[in-house]
Amino acid sequence: MSQTANLWLYFVVVFGVIALPGLDMAFVMGSSMLGGRRSGMAAVGGIIAGGFCHLCMGAVGVAVALQYWPPLFKIMLLAGAAYIAWMGYSLLRSDSIFHPTPGAEAMADAVIFRRALTTSLLNPKAYIFMLAIFPQFLKPGQGPLWVQSGVLGGITALTQLGVYGALAYAASGASGWFAAHPAAATVAARLMGALLILTAILSASQAWTAP
Repeated sequence: MSQTANLWLYFVVVFGVIALPGLDMAFVMGSSMLGGRRSGMAAVGGIIAGGFCHLCMGAVGVAVALQYWPPLFKIMLLAGAAYIAWMGYSLLRSDSIFHPTPGAEAMADAVIFRRALTTSLLNPKAYIFMLAIFPQFLKPGQGPLWVQSGVLGGITALTQLGVYGALAYAASGASGWFAAHPAAATVAARLMGALLILTAILSASQAWTAP
C-alpha cells in the first residue's frame, strides 16, 4: 500500500471513531449550548491537546503498560469516571451560567479547556487506540517513525477540529436563546450534569466488569 493510500485509510478510520457519539462529543455540545461558540471551541482545543498528549504518552509506553498490566485500565476508567462525575455534580449545582463577572469569560474558557484536556487524558480507550490501531499505520522503511507519527497525529487533530468544530458551531446557535431564558439554561445545565453522571456510572461499571 502506498503512503498516500495509507494516510487516507487512517483518516477514514479516525473519522469513524471521532464521529461516534461519546463523552468528547457531549462535552463539546454542552459547552457550546451553555457558553456559546467560544466555549465550544475551548472544549475542542482541550480535546485536541489531549490527543497530542495521547500521541506522546503512547510513544513512551503508556499504551504498552495497558497491555502488560491490565489493572491500569481499570484504574484509569475509575479515575475518569470520578472526574466526569465531579463535572456532572458541578453542573447540577450551577444556576448562574450566563452572568459572568468582568474577566470571567476568559477564565471560563480556560476552565473548559482544562476540563476537556483532563477528560481526554483520563480516557483509557484513547490509549487502546494508540496500542491497537495507531501502530498499524506506521510503516518502517517509509521514513522516520517520529515523522510518520507526527503526520498521523496531525490528521487526527484536523479531523477532531473539523468534526467537533462543526458541532460547536451548530450547537452554539442555541446559546443566544439560553442567554435570554436563564431558567431554561439552568435546566439544560442540570440535564447535562445528569448525562455526565450517567456516563460516569457506565464507565465505572465497565471497570468492574472488565477482566
